[in-house]
Amino acid sequence: MAGEIPIGTRGEARETVEFKHTLAAHHPELPPVYSTPDMIRLMETAAFHALQPYCEGDEITVGTSINIQHRAASGIGAHIRADATLEAFDGRFYTLRVTARDDVQEIGCGTVGRAVISIGKFLKKSR
Repeated sequence: MAGEIPIGTRGEARETVEFKHTLAAHHPELPPVYSTPDMIRLMETAAFHALQPYCEGDEITVGTSINIQHRAASGIGAHIRADATLEAFDGRFYTLRVTARDDVQEIGCGTVGRAVISIGKFLKKSR
């Protein structure tokens, strides 16, 4: 099992908004602004980066819950940075505080939950 992960452990992820990250890429009638699912994906990636150094062997962390608010729009070309900070552990599930910012402001915030799994055990169960 993963080693003890200190509360306050941090991770980050970055990307530049491209058309493929926008609402318009999925629905042409919508504006070309950064989509909520893409923001959540980046936040989940930051959370993964925070916890993964503590995993052992074939362990990884997987998402178990999300509670996110998307508060501001970002256009194509904006630089987005997601940060994740471990704030709680209840014996199986990790809760991380996440934020996303563009070049100007915070665009989203909330929490994500993650759990450690063994890839081998997971694949055996899923067959």
